[in-house]
Amino acid sequence: MKKILSILIVVLGSSLAQAQDVKMTGVEVWKTLADVKYEIQKDEYGDVYVPVFGKDITSIKDQLVEVEGFVIPSDITFTDEYLILSSLPISECFFCGSGGPETVMEVHLKKDERYKYNTKRLKFRGKLTLNAKNPDQLMYQLVEGEFLGLADDSY
Repeated sequence: MKKILSILIVVLGSSLAQAQDVKMTGVEVWKTLADVKYEIQKDEYGDVYVPVFGKDITSIKDQLVEVEGFVIPSDITFTDEYLILSSLPISECFFCGSGGPETVMEVHLKKDERYKYNTKRLKFRGKLTLNAKNPDQLMYQLVEGEFLGLADDSY
């Protein structure tokens, strides 16, 4: 019995520590990511819009966040380790509707992490990284991602 209690304490303790490490969750993540402006720079093809991240965004850079959103179906949606997440449903997302580039992010899942695609709002945890250099990628990246299941209906 003591051994079982010790194991339970270790498991619960690591779960609590992991939850405490999360810097931001839910809709607050997307609200914070909206604090971005753009500079026009030139490259070999002409004008390029380069993101300039606000201080609220840089305060969560490289931090663990939990974000909720909708998976955007594409050729890469059904790979095991990569997806695009939108704060908005597909009819309003950046690629198909009225949302801006601040409403989407790439999610790079951990090696053995899996999720099952559906059209409901899902929840992921990972480290938020920022991309202002590579125009072939989205400006927000969630790396070392974990699928946490369906999001609740709290907003």
